[in-house]
Amino acid sequence: MRTFINDNFLLQSETAKKLYFGYAKDMPIIDFHCHLSPREVAEDAKWDNVFQVFLGGDHYKWRAMRSNGVEEKYITGDAPDREKFEKFAQTMPKLLRNPIYHWTHLELARYFGIYELLSPKTSQLIWDKANEVLQGGLSARECMRRYGVKAVCTTDDPTSDLRWHKKIADDKFETKVLPTFRPDKACAVENPRAYVQYIDELSAACGSKISDFDDLLSALKSRHDYFNSAGCRLSDNGTSTIWYEEATPAELNAIFRKATSGGKLSKIETAKFKSAFLTECAVMDFDAGWTTQLHIGPMRNNNTKMFELIGADTGFDSIGESNYAYTLSRHLDRLNSRGKLGRTILYNLHPKDNEMLATMLGNFQDSYCPGKIQLGSGWWFLDQLDGMKRQLEALSQLGLLSRFVGMLTDSRSFLSYSRHEYFRRNLCNILGGEMESGLLPDDIGLVGETVSDISFRNAESYFNL
Repeated sequence: MRTFINDNFLLQSETAKKLYFGYAKDMPIIDFHCHLSPREVAEDAKWDNVFQVFLGGDHYKWRAMRSNGVEEKYITGDAPDREKFEKFAQTMPKLLRNPIYHWTHLELARYFGIYELLSPKTSQLIWDKANEVLQGGLSARECMRRYGVKAVCTTDDPTSDLRWHKKIADDKFETKVLPTFRPDKACAVENPRAYVQYIDELSAACGSKISDFDDLLSALKSRHDYFNSAGCRLSDNGTSTIWYEEATPAELNAIFRKATSGGKLSKIETAKFKSAFLTECAVMDFDAGWTTQLHIGPMRNNNTKMFELIGADTGFDSIGESNYAYTLSRHLDRLNSRGKLGRTILYNLHPKDNEMLATMLGNFQDSYCPGKIQLGSGWWFLDQLDGMKRQLEALSQLGLLSRFVGMLTDSRSFLSYSRHEYFRRNLCNILGGEMESGLLPDDIGLVGETVSDISFRNAESYFNL
């Protein structure tokens, strides 16, 4: 019987196979947005057992286990790792048509050489085989080598000293591991208590007192310069929506002082602050030649009880809903009018926004560089076959697919590079099918070059890596 994961997985036509094996499979990977621990790369982390590498920080899998009725002690609790893995194995047969079913079996095949389907019947066999591979030397850096990863960009707070990035560079590791500037906490004025604490941390990191909005921008600029010296080439903002309001410098200073003195901001004050903050951070990015990323749309920490028990980023976030077409247009236009709109990637978490964003791109493209404003890949809840396809359809029909910078993992797991393979197979299947149906020319070289560009070359050029 043919194994589930095989050479032709997802490739449903002969032309799709030619595209994948000829133009995508062996292209290097630039993973320009992830949440890997730079310390684990620096120390070349190894794992005691397959649970630790497979489920240790993967909140996608945690959500699936909760949906299957698994007790939290077997997910993030103190149950033995073998018992936690068993609970995941019990969940797997219930995951048919969920992307985790595909991802899990790709990870087992590519990193451990295991092609059996994970289930309660195979759980012990797979546990033993995978642990044998781990004991044989599979490590954080080896996972990156396995998929030909040329560069990764981690996600880092402005207060980070970047010591682990420096150690990786000193080691001359063949994969570049670069920081990404993520200033979200410096914008989170809606939570005054946490905000005051963070401003103290930022003040300590930059060595200067932060008393008003102008001081905040100076502090961030200092850290921005520091990140730039460490090889950073991207910023990232995770935001529920996009704000656009006009505000004077005096208003912004007053809003900052109110937030840091424990005052409760009004909605308009919050919007003015966040609008100015996103604009000024984008200006810093432009001046440094960086790419700005806007990840728009999550609704975070919905489950108060679980947030208080185990904290953020543990699988209790969902797709939010916000109508931000007008405010995004004004935000981009303000930057463009100032001559400060540079490379920008717009990611939507709600699929209804695909076409809106795909048309927004064309309003601000120019000769600065090809594809200056990008529609980001299907992200988080959308990095599955349908989410990827819908993003590709919107971009293809309303922009230039050929200039797309491609896939990323957005992951904390070193096994997630298989998602690049997943994306490439999906891309080749779509294009190969259209070549065979006559919707695209029967020219393997023409279409194949586009596949290679999207898989790797566009990102290499766009990010100046």
